[in-house]
Amino acid sequence: MEANPRSTGRLPAAFLTPGSSSFIDFLAEHSPELLPGNRKLPEGIVEAPHGTTIVAATFPGGVVLAGDRRATMGNMIAQRDIEKVFPADEYSAVGIAGTAGLAVEMVKLFQLELEHFEKVEGATLSLEGKANRLSTMIRSNLGMAMQGLAVVPLFAGWDEGREKGRIFSYDVTGGRSEEHGYAATGSGSIFARGSMKKLYRDDLTEQQATTLVVQALYDAADDDSATGGPDLARRIFPIVTVITEEGFRRLSEAESSELARSVTERRLEQPDGPRAALL
Repeated sequence: MEANPRSTGRLPAAFLTPGSSSFIDFLAEHSPELLPGNRKLPEGIVEAPHGTTIVAATFPGGVVLAGDRRATMGNMIAQRDIEKVFPADEYSAVGIAGTAGLAVEMVKLFQLELEHFEKVEGATLSLEGKANRLSTMIRSNLGMAMQGLAVVPLFAGWDEGREKGRIFSYDVTGGRSEEHGYAATGSGSIFARGSMKKLYRDDLTEQQATTLVVQALYDAADDDSATGGPDLARRIFPIVTVITEEGFRRLSEAESSELARSVTERRLEQPDGPRAALL
């Protein structure tokens, strides 16, 4: 009589010899109910905290990905210090906008997906491959998105083959587009994108690129009530990350606070922000 794997404390053989380099495919075969897109949806309108504005900008040598800290639920502030930017692996990161709980869960699943591929194949996915995997995950959430539980991330990373930073944006159906120079997503994205459009140059230094994204988040918060600006009283500042050939790095609290304070102090002199030169 064959022993029950659960009674022996051992995993079934199928779990020890995965047939696919995709963790999501593996999970879909053995425990499909654990995937976010396969869960039973509640009836009626669902109120859940939403993350808002994410911005990104490239510079020679890398890419910057940043996000504000506010989550809203309707017209209420649900959380003031939510984290919306996460490392996907050593050379890429994801910024989340949309339903906060689902978005964080999707990021964790994406991290597992990349780690699983590397362990099974003994190599890392290309940046293009990572972007495609994320697109598939977003598409699998389409049913929930149609009920208002959408997740719309911004993906950025260092492309080792091309030796440059790249940015990818998505729609709720999983449609993927590569952005050149800068990008934004979330409720304040139209204002953030307008800010970066006037200030961006393709020869920015890393310091200038990090300043640019904080300026853009400030402009978004200035016109979009769902986007939170630097909160000096509570010491809550945007999360700013940098990805270069050396890997992913998140600015320390001291660095991000100094950056946010310098932008805020300049805004006391020029409330509408720095001026772009007229042609």
